[in-house]
Amino acid sequence: MEHKHTVDESNIFAISRPAPTLMKYYILTSLALGPFFFFVLIPLYFRYHTLRYHFDSEGISMRWGILFRREINLTYARIQDIHLRSNLVERWLGLARLEVQTASGSAGAEMVLEGLMDFEMIRDYLYSRMRGGHGGEGPSSRGSQAAAAGVVMDSDTAGRLIETLNEVTGEIRALRETLERRGGEPSDG
Repeated sequence: MEHKHTVDESNIFAISRPAPTLMKYYILTSLALGPFFFFVLIPLYFRYHTLRYHFDSEGISMRWGILFRREINLTYARIQDIHLRSNLVERWLGLARLEVQTASGSAGAEMVLEGLMDFEMIRDYLYSRMRGGHGGEGPSSRGSQAAAAGVVMDSDTAGRLIETLNEVTGEIRALRETLERRGGEPSDG
């Protein structure tokens, strides 16, 4: 899915707190639990009041908590996928959550940005940054992705790599031809 909107970085960098509507969402979801209202609302109240976001040219950080402080830092290069989620109440309040996934191997999201009103703008910005910079595609983008992956290659190394890959391709082709001549069935030996 391509996102063509141009996003002003200064608008993204200015986001540091969730929208006040998030507290309304926390209250409504707590009310749904009836008599256990306060047991759920108290931690959510402190989460809302301590939740901070920081966007910069390198990545995103998110922190929250009073007794147990938690902080998550992600560079844009580590982001693998972004999911935009909102339930019925969140949509009614104009909120959404951005679930940011990395290649860490965990099933869930590495970071969940919640309480966002400009969620589409933030999603578009994150997509442009995770694809190699300011939305640019092409050789410079691929070079920055290779550098982010720790791959540095001079022309001699690249030449040897291409030669080796051609040899492997030739071996695989010869193996396939041999198997096709035998009819693709293993011999009884």
